[in-house]
Amino acid sequence: MPTDQPAEFEHQLVALRSYLMRFARLQLRNDAWAEDAVSETLLAALAKPLAFEARSQLKTWLVGILKHKIIDAMRQRQREVVLECGSGDDSTDPLEHMAFKRDGHFAEKPADWGNPEQDLNSRQFFVILEACTDKLPAVQGRLFLMREWLELSSDDICKELGLTPTNLYVQLHRARLRLRECLELNWFAAR
Repeated sequence: MPTDQPAEFEHQLVALRSYLMRFARLQLRNDAWAEDAVSETLLAALAKPLAFEARSQLKTWLVGILKHKIIDAMRQRQREVVLECGSGDDSTDPLEHMAFKRDGHFAEKPADWGNPEQDLNSRQFFVILEACTDKLPAVQGRLFLMREWLELSSDDICKELGLTPTNLYVQLHRARLRLRECLELNWFAAR
């Protein structure tokens, strides 16, 4: 960042704050913790503006910082986390409504998803994906975001949350099934 433009840099940070808050809320599921993580991210960026060398977009750089702040917050507050008991969402098996053959394959052909690569360029798709992610049960949503968005290894997630690898894989599988169903209903079928 050129040193003669600190005000512009600050305005860009302010403009990206709401995006960073959405990202942090999705993972931490707690507004106060998300606010802390975003504030620490912005303070880190303001403290060392020259660290942003414009090799990537400012948004990408900030999300990279935020990922580390989220991981720190999760480790720091691991014992404080209270997972909300939903309305029984976890008690129903998402596989019950799916029609599987005895060999494990789908009995019915899944919906046609068209061209998913093209949809990745659609802002609306990401709005729907974020809404579907928000609707995941708290445990599944947290595990899915840790694995897919924060890119933590399965071993790290298991150590962090005291899970067995089998439990993690089952929860991630259920989360992916729910996301798939939500996307099929709200995006692919709606087109």
